[in-house]
Amino acid sequence: MNPIRVLLADDQTIVRAGLRALLELNTDIRVVGEAGNGSEAYELAKQLQPDVVLMDIRMPVMDGVEATRLIKRDCPGTVIIVLTTFDDDDYIIKAMTYGASGYLLKDMGSEKLISAIYDGLSGNIILPGRVAKKITSHLARQLDPQTDVPDFTARELDIIRLLVQGRSNREIAAELYLSVGTVKNYLTQIYMKINVKDRANAVLYLKKIGF
Repeated sequence: MNPIRVLLADDQTIVRAGLRALLELNTDIRVVGEAGNGSEAYELAKQLQPDVVLMDIRMPVMDGVEATRLIKRDCPGTVIIVLTTFDDDDYIIKAMTYGASGYLLKDMGSEKLISAIYDGLSGNIILPGRVAKKITSHLARQLDPQTDVPDFTARELDIIRLLVQGRSNREIAAELYLSVGTVKNYLTQIYMKINVKDRANAVLYLKKIGF
């Protein structure tokens, strides 16, 4: 099994050093690069194609929100996990709407950090309830509440049911006796029908319309 390739993006050298030290305790994870601002993170992500970016929100030159938007646009398969403090809710909401898989507080322990990386790669959303409510409200303001529920196929409804339960692509595939690739294809169709670009917004929107 190839190691999980991680890019660190934080303007504080000491924070990057601490994250690297925590990650290097796990032999399945390899830090492939470090960035001191969002612009560097974007350029390194394009160059290195990491599996995961641990993204600070508040950075000089380019913040983590804009870096998240650009990376998800050009490297859609890269998982981005936001690193933040308690007072960054507005930034978190924007990053999530651009495709971040969730967020962590900077004082998290090594077990939580490693678990979040695995969860993100499995397609799970790392989103404590405190911010989830705010994101739901944010989406509600942008989405037309009168929008008709799309005409989903029976198989799409099966996948949606498991998706909103927080199941990963692999778990959905095992439950429905499908390949992971087939599940990804169905999810792409579902995203197109509800006009979202990522899993987090899909789950929030599908719950909003009653699933």
